Amino acid sequence: MERFSITYTNWKPKTQKLREALCTLGNGYIASRGAVEENHKNEFNYPGTYLAGGYNRAKTEVSGKIIENEDFVNFPNWLCLTFRPEGGEWLNLQSQKVLDYEQILDMKCGILTRVFRIEDDAGRRTAIRSRRLVSMRDKHIAALHWSFTPENWDGMVEFDVALDGTVINDNVDRYKDLERQHLEPLETEKIGDNSIFLMVQTLQSRIIMAQAARTTFLKNNKVLEPVTETYQSKGYIGQVLRTEVKKGETYTLEKIVGIFTSRDRAISEPAVEAKKSIVRAGCFEEIFQRHTDAFKNLWNRADIGMVNGDRNQQLLRLHIFHVFQSVSTNVIGMDVGVTSRGLHGEAYRGHIFWDEIYIFPFLNLRFPELTRSLLMYRYYRIEEARFAAKEDGKKGAMYPWQSGSNGREETQVVHLNPKSGNWIPDNTHLQRHINAAIAYNIWSYFLTTDDQQFLSIFGAEMFLSIAVFWESMTTYNKEKGRYEILGVVGPDEYHTSYPDTDQSGLNNNAYTNVMAAWVMQKALEILSLIEKSRKRELLRELDIKNEDLAVWEDISKKMYVPFIDKYIISQFEGYEKLEEFSWEEYQNKYDDIQRLDRVLESEGDSPNRYKASKQADVLMLFYLFSKSQISTIFENLGYDFSEEMILKNIRYYSKRTSHGSTLSRLVFSWILIKYDQQRSWENFEAVLKSDFEDIQGGTTAEGIHLGAMAGSLDLVQRGFLGLEVGEEALWIKPPILEPLKKISIKVQYRRHWIAISLHEKKLTISFEEGWRNKVKIGVVDKVHEFKLGEVREFDLEK
Repeated sequence: MERFSITYTNWKPKTQKLREALCTLGNGYIASRGAVEENHKNEFNYPGTYLAGGYNRAKTEVSGKIIENEDFVNFPNWLCLTFRPEGGEWLNLQSQKVLDYEQILDMKCGILTRVFRIEDDAGRRTAIRSRRLVSMRDKHIAALHWSFTPENWDGMVEFDVALDGTVINDNVDRYKDLERQHLEPLETEKIGDNSIFLMVQTLQSRIIMAQAARTTFLKNNKVLEPVTETYQSKGYIGQVLRTEVKKGETYTLEKIVGIFTSRDRAISEPAVEAKKSIVRAGCFEEIFQRHTDAFKNLWNRADIGMVNGDRNQQLLRLHIFHVFQSVSTNVIGMDVGVTSRGLHGEAYRGHIFWDEIYIFPFLNLRFPELTRSLLMYRYYRIEEARFAAKEDGKKGAMYPWQSGSNGREETQVVHLNPKSGNWIPDNTHLQRHINAAIAYNIWSYFLTTDDQQFLSIFGAEMFLSIAVFWESMTTYNKEKGRYEILGVVGPDEYHTSYPDTDQSGLNNNAYTNVMAAWVMQKALEILSLIEKSRKRELLRELDIKNEDLAVWEDISKKMYVPFIDKYIISQFEGYEKLEEFSWEEYQNKYDDIQRLDRVLESEGDSPNRYKASKQADVLMLFYLFSKSQISTIFENLGYDFSEEMILKNIRYYSKRTSHGSTLSRLVFSWILIKYDQQRSWENFEAVLKSDFEDIQGGTTAEGIHLGAMAGSLDLVQRGFLGLEVGEEALWIKPPILEPLKKISIKVQYRRHWIAISLHEKKLTISFEEGWRNKVKIGVVDKVHEFKLGEVREFDLEK
């Protein structure tokens, strides 16, 4: 059980907000941070509740300008539950004596348990066991369960149960100067003797959320009827339950909450559904049983077994768990995307970036129906992407770097540097490579699932629209005899312009150019895969002529890639002219230079001047493509390519990267597997603990890093196990890592479930079930045909 749980054995208020993020419970639809239920927001407690797709726009004056941001709304706090002996102080672990405290996140069942004993100023000792869940089976239901024991006192006690709609967005310090009020109260109501109701609405987006709560007080499973008094104010409603308790006896309090919104499908209206749901939900134990059954099904599909010490296995499962909280099968059919910080906090305002490229590979092989639904988020916003391209003087579909409710560009115009206190212009919206990431995700999903219907109806339209965009982004340079892409920003993000110039963007970012060329080549291949009638429809609807297709083929063969020398790919044109950065000097000067951009800006300098990157840029090419794939791409472009180039580029850029993103060490771990196993493993372990230990110094409390978490899972399956989804077979080419004794996983490849186990140098493959009786699986360099139910063992030493 230990590897399926995280346990904190003491009460430490200063670390509470980190624990809150890590102990967030959710079901993909809604999630609540692991804040203590007895306190409202304070210095150490932030009870945030977030809805998938729950955005609201607000305007703020910054430096004399009105800017509009779209935020991820903190919705009403449903947790509120506290007690006091009549006339005494309300429960507060910060002011009362904490005798014992233990907090357990049970990842196997999705339950957060707090067990503690406190003593108040009058010497009264009380023991409480609190359990909570956000149901994975009944996505509109959340629940709290208290076991309450007065150890050395008896008398009258008061319990306060409430719903709080007065909350604001206050999770991220650097957003404090921006508008934080997003909710307006609509209604509060007492419904029956033991139930309350709250309804609010977002100010701009007009999303209605209704919450209903039913409270039951029991002793020995017998319902008691305490005296109940309801009180309410604007946006807040509560009930105080008064009853006599006896020393040494244990009482139970259950709070069952129903949550519905105006974004929900197949409902009449949120208020009716919320009130109805708490009547139908049953008691806590019944909800708990359905919830744990749902978790059992999830773990059956998604667990990754790894033998290399309990700690790594535990953290790997923590990452799987938080993927569940953020994007479970409960969102299938909903119009939502994958937020980069999960449903765990307000950082990045809940926006959707390119993190899907790290998240989808894990989902593709276990929950392909979920990936399909999440890809539809992009399809539903294709018209907005087309409008954005047109406004920018381009064609096709230009998806935004940061996306929210309707797919417009949500990247902030200015951002605050907390180190200097300055508001800085933000040009990261020029990361047009997001379009290549979306195309890559479409192709990867298709390869894994062979979902012809999706590709033909939705995927091809998006992919071809992106190809049209890349065509319009390119210009032909006659001197070079190649196509170029000008004025963009690469994945690095530190470099957004050339030194000493006001012009935004860089020319010929190598990653962007290569990915655009790949998109062109794959777009032509997709046209050969879909039905001829659908091909004709799309070419006509998207106004793609034969001449355009000829240009696409030309671009796929003549895209310019800058080089510093024969082996080193230049991050962008002109990179070699930048100054070398004094890494040692700054490492001695500052404790942490992961966010080197903030450090330099606070000194009046800029990373634009230096060969210093936030995260992998050129090296992303070796992360996304296998050696044979990237070699084919470069050869198709007319450039020499060798394995020696990979190693030399790794060495070159390793010395010039600050790892200012949690994604950076993930990429480095991946690309180092073959060349430096020790450093690869060190980077992997850094990724595993990046959120758990908050190695970026405070960012995890604002929301976990979902891309890094899901990416670590993909690193195990595709990197350490050597899984590669091919066009004709599922390939397994394990590198043998000394630190790793065993990996066991189960994957779904084109509707076939396959169990794979690597124990030292023995590979075992079992074809467990599938829609066909045969499946092709490649091992190292040979394709094998497996029959349904067949198990084979391979000795990798031979």
